[in-house]
Amino acid sequence: MSKKLIEIASEIIQTQVALSPMSSQEIVSSLRQVFGTLQELQKAETGQVELPEALEIGLSEIKTMEPLSPRDSVQENKVICLECGAEMRQLTIKHLSSHDMNLKEYKKKYGFTMKTPLSAKSLTKARSKAAKKRGLPENLKKAIEARRQRKAATSIQATPEALTVEKPAKTRLRKKIEG
Repeated sequence: MSKKLIEIASEIIQTQVALSPMSSQEIVSSLRQVFGTLQELQKAETGQVELPEALEIGLSEIKTMEPLSPRDSVQENKVICLECGAEMRQLTIKHLSSHDMNLKEYKKKYGFTMKTPLSAKSLTKARSKAAKKRGLPENLKKAIEARRQRKAATSIQATPEALTVEKPAKTRLRKKIEG
């Protein structure tokens, strides 16, 4: 059974190393700590040892945690994934694909509007400020106005004579060969 615990502990540490770089000393100490914790839990499970009070309190808190509302999941410096509880600065498409969802499905499932950014409020503010500094709102208004004027000009120029359909090149080529 201890081999299984070692395998479990090594998988946990491998995941930690994949998420954040660790020195070899940190890996060894983390592996020992996780293995020791798993041994304690195994002994408590079989009834050989009582769980420490701190661990029991922690487990009871986990059971009584209320689900996070979508409105509360987008915070000042982080966004909490409502599927797995992961905290990050922005919910990415890559992360949502790990839950077999896309952005639209996630927003629909949890009641977000399609315009709501799934990034930390501070990150959204910083991006907005940078865009304004580059003059994006004014340039966007100019581009929209120019597109509208081009569209109006082309609709005026389009007449029924200009809309005649020309025969495809293949039929003209066949007539030359036959005739």
